[in-house]
Amino acid sequence: MSDENRTAAEVAAGEQEQEEISAEQLNELRLVRREKLKKLQDAGRNPFLQETWNVTDYSADIKEAFSEDEEKQVSAAGRIMAFRHMGKASFVDIQDKQGRIQLYVRQDVITPEEYEIFLTYDIGDIVGVEGSVFRTRHGEISVRVSRIVLLTKSIQILPNKRQGLKDTELRYRQRYVDLIMNPEVRDLFVKRAAIIKEIKRYLEEDEDFLEVDTPILTIIAGGANARPFVTHHNTLDIDMNLRISNELFLKRLTVGGFDRVYEMGKMFRNEGMDRNHNPEFTSMELYQAYGNMETVMRLTENVVSRAAQAANGSMVIEYQGKTFDLTPPWERLSMQDAVKKWVGVDFDKIQTDEEAREIAKKYHLEDWQDITRGLVIAELFEEYCEEYLEGPIFITGHPVEISPLAKRDPEDPRITRRFEAYVNTWEVANGFSELNDPIDQYQRFKEQQEQLESGDEEAHPMDEDFVNALEVGLPPTGGLGIGIDRVIMLVTDAPSIRDVILFPTMKPLE
Repeated sequence: MSDENRTAAEVAAGEQEQEEISAEQLNELRLVRREKLKKLQDAGRNPFLQETWNVTDYSADIKEAFSEDEEKQVSAAGRIMAFRHMGKASFVDIQDKQGRIQLYVRQDVITPEEYEIFLTYDIGDIVGVEGSVFRTRHGEISVRVSRIVLLTKSIQILPNKRQGLKDTELRYRQRYVDLIMNPEVRDLFVKRAAIIKEIKRYLEEDEDFLEVDTPILTIIAGGANARPFVTHHNTLDIDMNLRISNELFLKRLTVGGFDRVYEMGKMFRNEGMDRNHNPEFTSMELYQAYGNMETVMRLTENVVSRAAQAANGSMVIEYQGKTFDLTPPWERLSMQDAVKKWVGVDFDKIQTDEEAREIAKKYHLEDWQDITRGLVIAELFEEYCEEYLEGPIFITGHPVEISPLAKRDPEDPRITRRFEAYVNTWEVANGFSELNDPIDQYQRFKEQQEQLESGDEEAHPMDEDFVNALEVGLPPTGGLGIGIDRVIMLVTDAPSIRDVILFPTMKPLE
């Protein structure tokens, strides 16, 4: 049996082979815990009937507030992580949301009867304690327990304290055990919350944006080129999609008069999974009326650099051994110049689709016979340039063929007023001056719909209501989408997107 098909407790048994604990013995230990629970229940001390505990103090706060001049009374709760029995006294480590603290439990303080019951407690049990704070002879700030109550009986076995829980797949599947055994994992998700809080604070307080909610379940999966998850609404008897983007709804709100709106939430794309992709992910999109591509490039720099500041206290980050300075302003480079720099093809000298197809043929691009000049630039960039974009850097000048929602560049209508931001060769943000010409938008949707009907599952479908919204009138607007999970990966030095998602998508166990 592979580790990914085992529980944390079974992995613990394997890790404890040095201590001669087999899986069979582990099952026996589970039975012993159930027997202990039954005895407690038969004695009228069922821990699962406990409804609450008055927690007024936490481990780190207790240690920080300690004074040699007084033994402060505290009431705390936590999970037992270690036992050290010494006859009529015991030391116990409990773990709460702030960390660990040691308890000192004496038989003559909590009574011999209670002490006998206390000795039946196990690692993993959750207890409530009352007592006074003191410093032991070894200098450790501890709680001298006057009362201890079993609040929850753990009938599973936590992993070996020496080995911990290291199996990566199992950590993702049983995040609850991962959080117990690996404090650094908990710290990462605390950082994630701080990053999101700072991004929202910046947008709302410094930039006057309004947070809104838009539909997750949609009839048309629009706003991006991606394959959606499809479901069925029984009452209406129609197929519906989980959203791949919230862009088109946010733009409708801008039409309606909300000048600065943003939404951070889950998106769903029925695509591949790797270290940078999860089918369910967190994205943030914002739209600023009377702004443009330059406006949202500034917002991008500020959002990402402030995320780093919130996580690490610095805009300079270390990611997997590499250093990135996220301090604004960031470098800028056009897609065409990137192709010239790293591929060696100068598209200033290639003006027709026919000339571009010869280049596509030379570089073995698929479907080169029917490809356009703009698509050749885009595919050469993706294939040969992205690997060099350590960044932070903005790539601009995207061909209109791959930017169905962006405004054309007035100096060259073959490209758009669009950018993508890259750090560590990853795209972390995408933004543009929004297309607000309903006639142009309808034509682009029509072309995308034809591609969709020809078998391109990622082409953008026609959305006539959105075109109608543009006909009502969308002011000049700058729009931005940021992959929040990827940003958090970067600023917390997490090697995989699954490390920054509490419950990543996993293949079911057989």
